[in-house]
Amino acid sequence: MSRMPDGVAREAVIDVGAIEHNVRHLRALTASEVIAVVKADGYGHGAERSARAALAGGAARLATADVPEALALRSAGIDAPLLAWLHAPNASFQDAAAARIELGVSSVEQVRAAAAAGSRERPVRVQLKVETGLGRNGIAPSEYGTVFGEAARFEREGLIEVIGVFSHLSNTSPEDDRTALSRFTVAQAAAESAGLHPPLRHIAASHAAIDMPEARLGCVRLGVAIYGLSPFADRSSADLGLRPAMTLRGAVAAVRRVPAGQGVSYGYLHRTVAESTLALVAMGYADGVPRAASGAGPVVIGDRRFTVAGRIAMDQFVVDVGDAPVEVGDEAVLFGDPAVGAPAASDWADAAGTINYEIVTRVGPRVPRREVRS
Repeated sequence: MSRMPDGVAREAVIDVGAIEHNVRHLRALTASEVIAVVKADGYGHGAERSARAALAGGAARLATADVPEALALRSAGIDAPLLAWLHAPNASFQDAAAARIELGVSSVEQVRAAAAAGSRERPVRVQLKVETGLGRNGIAPSEYGTVFGEAARFEREGLIEVIGVFSHLSNTSPEDDRTALSRFTVAQAAAESAGLHPPLRHIAASHAAIDMPEARLGCVRLGVAIYGLSPFADRSSADLGLRPAMTLRGAVAAVRRVPAGQGVSYGYLHRTVAESTLALVAMGYADGVPRAASGAGPVVIGDRRFTVAGRIAMDQFVVDVGDAPVEVGDEAVLFGDPAVGAPAASDWADAAGTINYEIVTRVGPRVPRREVRS
């Protein structure tokens, strides 16, 4: 029976060697320059450690959602090319410019704000985000003339340097993604007609980078896959040659032998059918364990797989282990690498009616991250 270290109630073990392996594998698979996406604290794995591991695995560039995330990486001493593309209304880009952060811009206002932060001595690097059908942020086709024209003017004046054009796919169907790719080609042509010749083009994230070779365009933007999680419902991490980097585990904090008919947790959604042992694990929805997975989330204790019994509470949940020998301090693994017998993050996603992206990203700050290398 595996034991938790004394005094440790819960932890997420982050294998940076797995992140390095995944980036190296995907870089070889796609034969493309890799932008490693480390937004949302590296999908819950830790932004700095994930960035360093991705760069060690061969990523050429990094990306975050917003500028504060990017500035935190700069403060940590990470000097690689770094893109941020989701901005607050009327944001100033002075700090980003000073930190040499590349700005993804989606409107003429953002182009002008980027230019206002630049100078001939230090032009701001800009990547133009275009709308190709996802219905989110991005320069609309009707705005190409205005936005691209302004970008070209500011580039001629030496205030910005347009180094990329990019978009996002919906992953709805191959047909939808091919339509979006065709629209992206139109956007590139419009940018060139305005006098812009950015060297970077990227539209493929993990899903398309793996499954849609024509969308790679020499540069792919990889998020969930670098953490060893599959972006597909019908293929596992192992099927894709990926290694999950996070193992989430907690300690059995209490063990109680109870009679048949014992109610468990709020609402008594679970009652024991016979005399049984209940194991209490000191993790709950405040730690990111989804309450929606009550009565369904898988947990491995020892070499046996159980299911959460009853409702997941804020700080704890219960496992009905029957007659299995379980002791206080035993390790309870919620998810990790199925290759070593752990449930997958996707198993918890299925139990909660969500996706594996959310399962790892929602792991809360109360859960210490411990870095290992395999």
